[in-house]
Amino acid sequence: MSKPDESGEDVDPDDGVVDLQSEDHPLERDEPADNRKSAAEREAIAAETEKYDARKIVTGEAKYTADYRTRFPELAEATIVRSGIPHGRVIDVDTSAAAAMDGVHAVITPWSEEVPDTLYSPSGQSYPEPSPWDTRVLSEHVRYVGDRIAAVAAVDAETADRAARKIDIEYEEYDAVFDIWDATDPEAPQLFAPEEVENETTGADYEQNLESHFEGEYGDPEGVIADADEERVLETEWETPYQSHCVPEPHTSIVYTDEDDRYNVITATQVPYHTRRQLSHVFDVAIRDIRVVKPRVGAGFGSKQEMVVEPVALALHRAAGIPVKLECTRREEFYALRNRHPMDLTMRTAVDEAGDPAAMDLSVRENSGAYGTHGMTVASNVATKAFPLYPRVPNMRFEGDVVHTNLPMGAAQRGYGAPQGMFVVEGHMDELARQLGEDPIEFRKRQAVREGDLDRAAAILKDDDRFARRIRSCGLRECIERGAAAIGYDDIGQPDDPHRHRGVGMALCAQGSGVAGKELGAAQLKMNEDGSFVLQVGGVDVGSGNDTMFTQIVGEVLGCDPADVVVKSSDTDFAPFDYGAYASSTTYISGRAVKKAAREARDRVLEWASRMLDEPARDLETGGGEVYSEESGASVTLEEVGYESVYGDEDREHIMGQGHHATDESPPPFGAQFLTAVVDETTGEYEVEKLVFAADCGVAINPPLVEGQIEGGVHMSYEFATSGTLQFGEAGQPETVGFRQYGMPRPDEQPPIESIVVETHEPTGPFGAKSIGELPTNGVPPALSNAIRDAVGVRITEIPIEPEDVKAALAARDGA
Repeated sequence: MSKPDESGEDVDPDDGVVDLQSEDHPLERDEPADNRKSAAEREAIAAETEKYDARKIVTGEAKYTADYRTRFPELAEATIVRSGIPHGRVIDVDTSAAAAMDGVHAVITPWSEEVPDTLYSPSGQSYPEPSPWDTRVLSEHVRYVGDRIAAVAAVDAETADRAARKIDIEYEEYDAVFDIWDATDPEAPQLFAPEEVENETTGADYEQNLESHFEGEYGDPEGVIADADEERVLETEWETPYQSHCVPEPHTSIVYTDEDDRYNVITATQVPYHTRRQLSHVFDVAIRDIRVVKPRVGAGFGSKQEMVVEPVALALHRAAGIPVKLECTRREEFYALRNRHPMDLTMRTAVDEAGDPAAMDLSVRENSGAYGTHGMTVASNVATKAFPLYPRVPNMRFEGDVVHTNLPMGAAQRGYGAPQGMFVVEGHMDELARQLGEDPIEFRKRQAVREGDLDRAAAILKDDDRFARRIRSCGLRECIERGAAAIGYDDIGQPDDPHRHRGVGMALCAQGSGVAGKELGAAQLKMNEDGSFVLQVGGVDVGSGNDTMFTQIVGEVLGCDPADVVVKSSDTDFAPFDYGAYASSTTYISGRAVKKAAREARDRVLEWASRMLDEPARDLETGGGEVYSEESGASVTLEEVGYESVYGDEDREHIMGQGHHATDESPPPFGAQFLTAVVDETTGEYEVEKLVFAADCGVAINPPLVEGQIEGGVHMSYEFATSGTLQFGEAGQPETVGFRQYGMPRPDEQPPIESIVVETHEPTGPFGAKSIGELPTNGVPPALSNAIRDAVGVRITEIPIEPEDVKAALAARDGA
């Protein structure tokens, strides 16, 4: 356990809370003896190790998917022909002019022989996918401007684009619906017929354009709220927009057939093994006949937890008979691919006579867009990530509707529902504290999660307390205290101009470490003669530094330099199985697998060193590139062990280790986001001056990489709060098709960020580590809303927060 914020105590079972020390959810957890190390004992972890691929990236030597085009003497470039209408049916596609052009290798449509008619979900999730199978490789029934209708492969990209423009499409146009409240009206146009969806999700009703309806509760929240006096109930409404992933590297795939007549897919993906399985399903090809290779990936942020372009590239390859590269344009990335789901949210809270929350009720209506990828699972995370901040509230309810419209689809994006959830919950709790006359920070410190608490909220949709989780590490109060000190919370001065006001805002954050019960990572470690190692691992590095983290774990277990570990990952022919890089799982899940593999290899290293030193293995330790005896002081180098093990006279062995890890645990990392903002009450304009994020991610395997994750996540969160969103015309035509219209903050527009790493120890994580990748994406929207409330007394509940919104709220406050 980490140093606890405050010890847990038993709670009267009659108040709706499960006994915090129940035998079904023990606080103590069996932990390997070598998993807990003091700062003095650490060699490779919690150290500044150079990022594994840093030099390759900055020198241009790193190879991304598009760079592999030089391997193919004959390579076709591809482009996709997309729908120009928001809803309708394709009656005819005239490809004759395009097909007749010089340099065109293939043109495919929904009716081409090479294009399967199989329904599937493109979401890169476990099997069977918890998303509906509602997608086809190419669409006859188009549901948004940007839907895929045809594709062209040609000698180069320019020829493919010219050919695409020659394709003539005839539509039967249908009525369209763009509003999530209008979409469920009985008279609204219906996006899906029954035969157009398989593998439906919970509560689906496609006659009402409802992809999913879900609900869960414990205690009696409705009764408590109904019985409470009006002044003890707070209800607030919130709205969040689309957000683009803005990945530096667009979605790109290269597909070819090798000498064994197997499909090889080189692709920018977060989920190589899921993609292989899904391609097998779509094209009815044996899994053994598909190989998926992930090179360096120029960021994913969830957008590449999708099988977005691979099926089209494979279909074109089948038609063209030569390797095909399909690389999306920046315009397509913005209007036709994947984004964060927009949501409308309502929250109600009742407090008891002591001012403590007695019941919480949160409802969400999510715009899933034209298709259902990740729709239900993202929406379900809204409360199951945010409610665990307050697990002692005895009565909780959560419900959601996931609605289809004729707009682009949402999908996985960094935070995965948590940014929307933290916006409503932390904005709401801030308002509740202020209306109770309490300091918002002191209110949070009194109410928030502590080590030892039993979190039922994370499993509120399971309706079974067996899925509750024990909080075994929590440094949230230290995050609050250090963040408050860094922002100067107790000494916030005011500007000299009387119409300008400075406010400070804070929001708590939580996430998970993988998907509880839905994860698997595996690794294999091989020792070379010179004492170096090759790590084969399925865990995917999409730029965050996972490969570096793996080398540090190996180095810590085996006592070698992390630089002596070569990482080979994410090739489905050679790397062990892994679910992929999503849900902040890689350190916690894949890292544990790597640690187990390294531990097994270490046992063999010690056995060989025992023979060489003629001392019991139990007396030997590894460190500094050696195996040494704690009794005699004698030692052998890892290189000497390596040579002896493979070239020995009497016996020989290739020292290897294997490990896999799967668990029902998903310990939450915690954080506190602070910011100061100055608001001009005459114009509504505001300036964010400074951002501070304090994070509890357990033991930071590589602190500088953790700080990098914090800075990147806070930047994305700042964008979500202040600027980036997608705009559409009245007929669903995209108006945001590039960075100029999107408005992502430039480096000179980004306020300074201070990162604080708070160390705790998570006994179920590798060397005490939890996740960090998504946590800092969650805090800026509520913190900014809270800062504006602190500065000028108005509450903004819709993002991005625009000056005109602040000005209108001020005018409404003043009765203007």
